[in-house]
Amino acid sequence: MTKLRLGPVADEKPVKLTLELSGRLYRELSDYAAAHASETGLAKPLPPERIAPPIIDRFIASDRAFGKWRRKA
Repeated sequence: MTKLRLGPVADEKPVKLTLELSGRLYRELSDYAAAHASETGLAKPLPPERIAPPIIDRFIASDRAFGKWRRKA
């Protein structure tokens, strides 16, 4: 398996946000959490609600167009 883009997940004070996800996306998050746990040596996978925020954070941080827009704003 190739290395996942997501590294260890920081434990920060959360802000509550409610999202509706498709069943497919929920299963994908669960599968990603299992792969992440296997790669990082966690005893059990993080729940989807814990793995989604760092994935979103990583996506936003790597979006060059958004970064360019943000610097202009």
